Amino acid sequence: MRMPFFHERYRTALCFTGIVTMIACYHYFRIFNSFVNSYQLKACEAGKDVAGGHSYICGYTASGEYYNDAYRYMDWLLTVPLLLIEIILVMGLPAAETTNKSLTLGASAAVMIVLGYPGEISGQFGTRWCFWVLAMIPFCYIVYTLVVGLAAAGDKQKPESAGMLIKQACWWTVISWCTYPIVYILPMLIGGPNGVLGASDVVGIQVGYSIADIISKCGVGILVYQIGLQKSYYAHMRGDPEYTLEDKTEASGAEMQNLVGS
Repeated sequence: MRMPFFHERYRTALCFTGIVTMIACYHYFRIFNSFVNSYQLKACEAGKDVAGGHSYICGYTASGEYYNDAYRYMDWLLTVPLLLIEIILVMGLPAAETTNKSLTLGASAAVMIVLGYPGEISGQFGTRWCFWVLAMIPFCYIVYTLVVGLAAAGDKQKPESAGMLIKQACWWTVISWCTYPIVYILPMLIGGPNGVLGASDVVGIQVGYSIADIISKCGVGILVYQIGLQKSYYAHMRGDPEYTLEDKTEASGAEMQNLVGS
């Protein structure tokens, strides 16, 4: 709804933010339904907790239906590359650099998710550790690019407040993403034979993934919205619709100071 108020250069980033949250919403409903269907309410046995002929619900038991955690990986396969690309798009980098960074980061994210899934569904510790190590290779590349590779571009952003928000978006993404590899290896650290987890462990893992998803998708999405809004206003105040990062270096110091002050 706010896209008409954004500069043309930043509308795609805002659109990606909406797509990411809509994809996540759909898959979370599927995850929720799958989790609920995996259990069924169990009534108390007659003669134990009965009052007035009505039995009470005493707990839950496995229904026999498989809890399909693949929904989460399908969600990540679609949303994680888009999350990285929306940060790149809102930075307003030169076209060639934007394309290069979007392709390399998006492809690395997809490879990371694909490598993680075989280990996630495996009951063998060796297989799980192997795919964890493989998935950490593109993961480390993405973290390095966000924290180090894009740091110089973040320092050149105008206004400066938008540059600070871009750095926050990168760090929020990195910090929230560090949750995933830790949760991934929990079955090997606290699980029983073949990585079997207790009920509280399974719930804890799902809650951990969900919190990380909220931060990396909704939280970073709000930052992307604020960045796009500030940079759109900055371009409007300058009166140049085609104002790019390269052009900003040519503006005089006084002009830049006046624009930032505005």
